[in-house]
Amino acid sequence: MDPRGSNSSMLHCKTWQYTRVWIPDPDEVWRSAELTKDYKDGDESLQLRLEDDTILDYPIDVQNNQVPFLRNPDILVGENDLTALSHLHEPAVLHNLKVRFLESNHIYTYCGIVLVAINPYEQLPIYGQDVIYAYSGQNMGDMDPHIFAVAEEAYKQMARDEKNQSIIVSGESGAGKTVSAKYAMRYFATVGGSASDTNIEEKVLASSPIMEAIGNAKTTRNDNSSRFGKYIEIGFDKKYHIIGANMRTYLLEKSRVVFQADDERNYHIFYQLCAAASLPEFKELALTCAEDFFYTAHGGNTTIEGVDDAEDFEKTRQALTLLGVRESHQISIFKIIASILHLGSVEIQAERDGDSCSISPQDEHLSNFCRLLGIEHSQMEHWLCHRKLVTTSETYVKTMSLQQVVNARNALAKHIYAQLFSWIVEHINKALQTSLKQHSFIGVLDIYGFETFEINSFEQFCINYANEKLQQQFNSHVFKLEQEEYMKEQIPWTLIDFYDNQPCIDLIEAKLGILDLLDEECKVPKGTDQNWAQKLYERHSNSQHFQKPRMSNTAFIVIHFADKVEYLSDGFLEKNRDTVYEEQINILKASKFPLVADLFRDDKDSVPATNTAKSRSSSKINVRSSRPLMKAPNKEHKKSVGYQFRTSLNLLMETLNATTPHYVRCIKPNDEKLPFHFDPKRAVQQLRACGVLETIRISAAGYPSRWTYHDFFNRYRVLMKKRELANTTDKKNICKSVLESLIKDPDKFQFGRTKIFFRAGQVAYLEKLRADKFREATIMIQKTVRGWLQRVKYRRLRAATLTLQRFCRGYLARRLTEHLRRTRAAIVFQKQYRMLKARRAYCRVRRAAVIIQSYTRAMCVRRSYRQVLTEHKATIIQKYARGWMARRHFQRQRDAAIVIQCAFRRLKARQALKALKIEARSAEHLKRLNVGMENKVVQLQRKIDDQNKEFKTLSEQLSAVTSTHAMEVEKLKKELARYQQNQEADPSLQLQEEVQSLRTELQKAHSERRVLEDTHNRENGELRKRVADLEHENALLKDEKEHLNNQILRQSKAESSQSSVEENLLIKKELEEERSRYQNLVKEYSQLEQRYENLRDEQQTPGHRKNPSNQSSLESDSNYPSISTSEIGDTEDALQQVEVEQQNNGLDVDQDADIAYNSLKRQELESENKKLKNDLNELRKAVADQAMQDNSTHSSPDSYSLLLNQLKLANEELEVRKEEVLILRTQIMNADQRRLSGKNMEPNINARTSWPNSEKHVDQEDAIEAYHGVCQTNSQTEDWGYLNEDGELGLAYQGLKQVARLLEAQLQAQNLKHEEEVEHLKAQVEAMKEEMDKQQQTFCQTLLLSPEAQVEFGVQQEISRLTNENLDFKELVEKLEKNEKKLKKQLKIYMKKVQDLEAAQALAQSDRRHHELTRQVTVQRKEKDFQGMLEYHKEDEALLIRNLVTDLKPQMLSGTVPCLPAYILYMCIRHADYTNDDLKVHSLLSSTINGIKKVLKKHNEDFEMTSFWLSNTCRLLHCLKQYSGDEGFMTQNTAKQNEHCLKNFDLTEYRQVLSDLSIQIYQQLIKIAEGLLQPMIVSAMLENESIQGLSGVRPTGYRKRSSSMVDGENSYCLEAIIRQMNFFHTVLCDQGLDPEIILQVFKQLFYMINAVTLNNLLLRKDACSWSTGMQLRYNISQLEEWLRGKNLQQSGAVQTMEPLIQAAQLLQLKKKTQEDAEAICSLCTSLSTQQIVKILNLYTPLNEFEERVTVSFIRTIQAQLQERSDPQQLLLDSKHMFPVLFPFNPSALTMDSIHIPACLNLEFLNEV
Repeated sequence: MDPRGSNSSMLHCKTWQYTRVWIPDPDEVWRSAELTKDYKDGDESLQLRLEDDTILDYPIDVQNNQVPFLRNPDILVGENDLTALSHLHEPAVLHNLKVRFLESNHIYTYCGIVLVAINPYEQLPIYGQDVIYAYSGQNMGDMDPHIFAVAEEAYKQMARDEKNQSIIVSGESGAGKTVSAKYAMRYFATVGGSASDTNIEEKVLASSPIMEAIGNAKTTRNDNSSRFGKYIEIGFDKKYHIIGANMRTYLLEKSRVVFQADDERNYHIFYQLCAAASLPEFKELALTCAEDFFYTAHGGNTTIEGVDDAEDFEKTRQALTLLGVRESHQISIFKIIASILHLGSVEIQAERDGDSCSISPQDEHLSNFCRLLGIEHSQMEHWLCHRKLVTTSETYVKTMSLQQVVNARNALAKHIYAQLFSWIVEHINKALQTSLKQHSFIGVLDIYGFETFEINSFEQFCINYANEKLQQQFNSHVFKLEQEEYMKEQIPWTLIDFYDNQPCIDLIEAKLGILDLLDEECKVPKGTDQNWAQKLYERHSNSQHFQKPRMSNTAFIVIHFADKVEYLSDGFLEKNRDTVYEEQINILKASKFPLVADLFRDDKDSVPATNTAKSRSSSKINVRSSRPLMKAPNKEHKKSVGYQFRTSLNLLMETLNATTPHYVRCIKPNDEKLPFHFDPKRAVQQLRACGVLETIRISAAGYPSRWTYHDFFNRYRVLMKKRELANTTDKKNICKSVLESLIKDPDKFQFGRTKIFFRAGQVAYLEKLRADKFREATIMIQKTVRGWLQRVKYRRLRAATLTLQRFCRGYLARRLTEHLRRTRAAIVFQKQYRMLKARRAYCRVRRAAVIIQSYTRAMCVRRSYRQVLTEHKATIIQKYARGWMARRHFQRQRDAAIVIQCAFRRLKARQALKALKIEARSAEHLKRLNVGMENKVVQLQRKIDDQNKEFKTLSEQLSAVTSTHAMEVEKLKKELARYQQNQEADPSLQLQEEVQSLRTELQKAHSERRVLEDTHNRENGELRKRVADLEHENALLKDEKEHLNNQILRQSKAESSQSSVEENLLIKKELEEERSRYQNLVKEYSQLEQRYENLRDEQQTPGHRKNPSNQSSLESDSNYPSISTSEIGDTEDALQQVEVEQQNNGLDVDQDADIAYNSLKRQELESENKKLKNDLNELRKAVADQAMQDNSTHSSPDSYSLLLNQLKLANEELEVRKEEVLILRTQIMNADQRRLSGKNMEPNINARTSWPNSEKHVDQEDAIEAYHGVCQTNSQTEDWGYLNEDGELGLAYQGLKQVARLLEAQLQAQNLKHEEEVEHLKAQVEAMKEEMDKQQQTFCQTLLLSPEAQVEFGVQQEISRLTNENLDFKELVEKLEKNEKKLKKQLKIYMKKVQDLEAAQALAQSDRRHHELTRQVTVQRKEKDFQGMLEYHKEDEALLIRNLVTDLKPQMLSGTVPCLPAYILYMCIRHADYTNDDLKVHSLLSSTINGIKKVLKKHNEDFEMTSFWLSNTCRLLHCLKQYSGDEGFMTQNTAKQNEHCLKNFDLTEYRQVLSDLSIQIYQQLIKIAEGLLQPMIVSAMLENESIQGLSGVRPTGYRKRSSSMVDGENSYCLEAIIRQMNFFHTVLCDQGLDPEIILQVFKQLFYMINAVTLNNLLLRKDACSWSTGMQLRYNISQLEEWLRGKNLQQSGAVQTMEPLIQAAQLLQLKKKTQEDAEAICSLCTSLSTQQIVKILNLYTPLNEFEERVTVSFIRTIQAQLQERSDPQQLLLDSKHMFPVLFPFNPSALTMDSIHIPACLNLEFLNEV
């Protein structure tokens, strides 16, 4: 193709001085220059100035169109779409790509329908999940060019047009084809994830590492070059979720298995397997390093820098496992690959004759090859060196030469690898197949680009043939799109001549073409490559696309669309035949391994085709397999490689023609693999080969520049006159009139239906006119402004001059006045000074005379005084001298006497000391020292003996009492039996005797008890005294320890205060993270629950409905207290059971007996309640006393023992009473039955003697009182019926038994206590003995030490003793604290039991009111006020939930109390709590929660409904907290509200469930709000002109054709967002949502606005301009004003907008100097380094008066920001959600003040 075919040259416009052009250059391909002289018609040369200021005389030839190309304006340089350039030609395309790649680091650029991708040779952070979500749902022209944009366009067209799509990725080796295809598939896997749990998208991505391992290799151009072509079809269902995939491969480079060029490698899998050879499971492969094998050591270096083959091998194995390849099959695959390496290393030895060769039987590699494949060693050894010739008559076995054997071995290795490759592809397709019906698919074609090397062979011929076919399809598609665009816009269509490569394709594939002649030559028995070449010369010498080289007879040249390629015919026939000897294949078929045999089956080739046909039967297009159906291959009928490739290529073209193609052209910028290095020669060569320039040429041949009327009007309205704008308001007519006046040639533009079409260069002409207009206006503005500035300057100078004059004159006058004043003041000063000086002289003389007189008089007096004093002192000295001499004589005599006395006393002391030392060594002295210790031991032994005696005495007394008690029990049983036998006899006398004996025994027991108590008190006092002494010592040690601790605390306080702030910040941060993680878990749980609900709804059948999952979990996990937990309830159940038994036995009790029985039952309950209350008061009192004494160190353990004893006694009494009630009940029932059966007595007598109350469990005091009452009654009368009328006899019997048991328990407790004390004393004695022994040993050791050492040793011993005692006391205190905690817990339990008992008693009394009317006085009750409780029946619960939750509309409650349903639900819960009905509470809360979830699921897009239930759920949660009884939630309650607290149930677990539900509702609310706001954000924040006339429209390319919007269509302004925000705020406030939650809602929404806007700004080059920054700042200020107006500035929403604010400021800042860079770095603290650099790279001026950001300035910014530790993420996570907090917000309403409106239809609720 002629690169000048699209020239917009100077022939079409007048060229003036300073016009910039492009001229050819041998090094840079094209070079920029500038005209230094105007061009005139007829000039034969141009005067040009190059960029290095070199002057050049450039010749031109106008007739042959040999003129330079014009450069585009600077404003168009760096465009996203090459078709937006005004001048469309090769240098403009190359320069635009170079600028984008090197200066902006943009690797993607649009060229019409083609995406040009330049390989950066560097990892870029532009492929993350955030980028995928940013491109998802966006129009292709709205965002920066990206492979994700092409994938999104294909996905969107598939869904919109319901047509299959294809993405064709092509380019040279190393250009990045495989990576681009991989990213496209990743995009589809992310956006179109599978709807089921099959994870098919993961399997599609997992196929990439497998195919790269077995099909990619290192070449000189690429470290990961794909050596095969593949076409992957990703299938989608009707909802456009991925359901499966299918892969087809083309032309695997099998020759690489046996040969690699220098610095190249074999396929990656060989090196990966060698790197993992040391693993245990691969020992049998007998592999070593890759350098040891012939097939992997060809290229020299076996490693790739930065690649870990072992790690890649592990990824390959994981991918195989994910795709369902069993471990056994994986091992078999690795065995086959290892066998190929061993086969290549087999040593072949040539014989002497040269026609034969042999292999050593001991060859290790051949043995490993046969072992790994499971074949016979001898056969393979034979047939590797021999071949079979079959004729019509017989068969010959012929030897082969060394070269033939090597070729046969290599052919076998290639065949094995090719078959294994096909088997792996087949199994990958099986793993990606699906049983679901495929609705559509998107195909991704990763195929080799045009290749030309120094030596081109059969592989390059096939590759270039495929590219010819693809280029033909590409040209026709581009032409078709251009034609459709013109027809849609109703533009007159003129046929455009474009390059058609059909003749070249016919040369290759037509009849008797190159491939046909090659197949024909392969069939000739002795065909050679030279003969085939000669046939080509003879047949195609006249073809315009075929040439014969001058210097070769074995090569030929094909003129392809991209370039001329010379092919060497050597090896064409052999590669086309792909001959493998049948004998070797038969040996492999006989392998004992099934996989090896399966690879070489005859019918294998038909299997993939059948399976593929089945898998694709559901698609709209029936695409056959790349392997066509064929018969069993043999020598005569085997299809050649060329034929197979041509067939599969035709199938591929059929598929592509049936789909909508999308093109990605990958460009390799340099051959050295340097990051961001651009080689213009290599780039332009690939641009010509890949069809990009052809697209440019086709576009330039017509009307390449297209503008909508709206965009044209906005851009070029400066060229319109005021009268043209005033005449009409139709923009279309205005544009027509302006263009007709500006461009005189009507062929230069066309008016379409919605767009204006321009010829090449016309937009540049309009841009020049616009720039000139702006320049004229600028000059006028500058002139006016400069004149105004000069006038302002003159006025300022004149005013300043007048002011200076005024101030100078005033200054002079003030200075004269000051001089006069100073002169007068000086005269006054002189007068005063002279007077002062004379006075001072007089005073000085007078003062000197007075002083002289005073000194003279003083001198005379002192002289006389000194004389008198001297005489007096002489007298005193004489007196003292004489006294001293006398005393000195006396002292000498006394000192001599003392010396004599001391010497004598020292002599006596030494004699005494010697005697004492002798005595100290004797045993008598030690005995005297231990006299006191022995006395202590004797005393303790005596005390133990006394206690033992007392213990024995008490034991005997206890045994006596026990035997007496047993005898009495027997006696009572006998008396009871006698009484039952002799009922008619008078029992009063016997009862009196029994009572008397019981009284006597009771008195005796009391006396013994008093004796024992006295003894216990005495011993207890002694122990207390000793404990007090020890505690006193412990207190001293504690004080010392506290003193030391205080010093340590004071020292560490400074350090801890410094770290406390940091720890608080870390704790807050961890709390936020934990809260966020928890809410994410809640979100995931809700999603899983929603998914479960959807699946259940789909699978559910009528008549069978499962319970919701959360309901079952709530029911199973409920932990609420039951009302039947007390012992009283058990006793009542037992009584009811006995009553039922009585009824079953036929016992008829009259009404009076029932009433009496019920009254006694009530009395017993009251007495039991009274007893429990007394116990509770005692426990409370004891705990209060202990709490008061808790800090004292002298506290005694008696209070703890008292509490423990009381609790133990209470528990024992309850258990004993239960047993006695059951025993007595049974005995009395048996007696009544025997009495009824034995004698026929009157019913009234039976009723009176049944003792209905004797089987009840009574209180101890009541029993004793009843006993005394029986005694008194017995003394008054002898009537048996009167005696037992009220059951007093039974009470007396019970009282007696209670007294006996109580005494017995007390004796046992006392006995145990004494035993414990004895054991304790014994332990103390043993301890004292041990201590005494230790002290004796210590004492003996101490005597041997010096006195100082003895003192120190004694102090150490005392310190250790005190420390041990201190530790013992600490343990004691800890035990006491633990006991206190246990007692407090038990106290709470008993308090709860008492409350339950009171509630049960109140309920029982209310139930008995109806049955006791005959015995009690009727009392009229007063009507009570409404207590804030609502009662309903269990069967009305479903109706309540339906009316209050399911069918409730928020509009029904307008004007009522906010959150009314929550209050009503709480009042129902409170009544269930009041009635102690835990099942009702559980059912109501579970139904409410499930109902709310159903409503939210049904209205999952209704913001008002979601906010309504969020506010009600939060209010119900607050009510459960406010009225829970917890003091922490009741601080703001009134007295009336405290009365409405729950009494019986702790609903903490349901509060947690409601909190989780609130989080789910909040997340759904945010999702709905974001869904409503997101379509508005980009249009309102970035595209809409908030400030009219500020932004300008720049030229747009092809990609804007489909997405350009008509004026006002689908566009939003900022007012739309504010209106939506007002709606949100109004709804949330009307629904009564907590203000704190409202603040969090708008903080989240503003973050979403910030993230979406900033992400689009970072991905849109057209949005990064100064005017966009100004509009952003204006829009943000409007949003901030709205926040202040709604009093939401405390929400933190403005802080979330900080990145966007800084981005807007960055767009407006100056970007030139070092100071500007420092200002940007200090300002943009919320933006990451990548974001700042990205915005600077994207910054685009809208007109020629702005300047671009230089590359050096961007590098300066990067250097200054290197120290930042910013995250690598470029885009913000728009789906990030802040953790929500639900602070406690109590209500001021009381439950009794709430009115239920009639519209709720809740008449069945009764107010209580």
